[in-house]
Amino acid sequence: MKLATTTGDYSQYSLTQTDILKHIRAAGFRYADYNFGGDYRQRNGVYSEDHQNYFENVSKAADTIGIKLVQAHSPMGTPLADEDGSFLADTLRCVDACGAWGIKNLVVHSGYSHGLSREETLERNKKFFLPLLERAERYGVNILVENFNRMRADGPYWIDNAPDLLQTVTCVSHPLFHAVWDVGHANMQEMPQDEALRMLGDHVRALHIQDNMGDRDSHLVPFLGTLNIDAVMNGLIDIGYKGYFTFEVGGFFAPSKNRRQYSRDTRLLTPPIELRDAFERYLYELGKCILEKYGCFEE
Repeated sequence: MKLATTTGDYSQYSLTQTDILKHIRAAGFRYADYNFGGDYRQRNGVYSEDHQNYFENVSKAADTIGIKLVQAHSPMGTPLADEDGSFLADTLRCVDACGAWGIKNLVVHSGYSHGLSREETLERNKKFFLPLLERAERYGVNILVENFNRMRADGPYWIDNAPDLLQTVTCVSHPLFHAVWDVGHANMQEMPQDEALRMLGDHVRALHIQDNMGDRDSHLVPFLGTLNIDAVMNGLIDIGYKGYFTFEVGGFFAPSKNRRQYSRDTRLLTPPIELRDAFERYLYELGKCILEKYGCFEE
């Protein structure tokens, strides 16, 4: 397996996506996941008026930096409450970007809504995904649906476990529609991860590697939570997984808004970027160690 990480690693810093790719490459990563969330929040990048030119600039920058974009994550939104179709249009732009960059796997979250049954939720999501898949057919891009983190028991129904994820894939029933397995979200469930992975089998086309204490979606570095990485690795080997081992770790530093405030001096309110770079290098070495222990690390 080849190691990858997300451009979301540097979301706390005022960097362009291409600058983030430079930091990721300097840490050792040769493969990256483009997170469209930053573009979506700031309405720039792929959402700029001259997005075709942006597509070309990112392709050139990635080639120059020596990093390959191998998967992507569309922005979080409300697909089941998209009355004017604007969120669908924004997600379609992500499909076009993946086509331009040769990215074969785009993660798109399913939606949920209060008052909907399990069956209604699946059907409404199918209605949202079909136009995306029609566009994806132009480029051969897989649309991957993710297992959510577990919500409150009294909350709305959403897709947060392997059986429901498999049923979602079956319900949509399209050759380009598959699954991404988030091991941190799965750590909030009781099903052993190797069992869950065997249930999904060949539908697992990408991974989100992160950890937590089993109580909330913390996105910690593996080994800082209760995730059993041996169960994950055995499951991946059992299904013959050939995709990327992609980190989605945002929990190196807590958000600055969560810290006690001190207005007199804020020079360390956001940890200096050189510290983030050091953690990024550690993340690469950690991933390499995990894969080497199972004899499946690839450059």
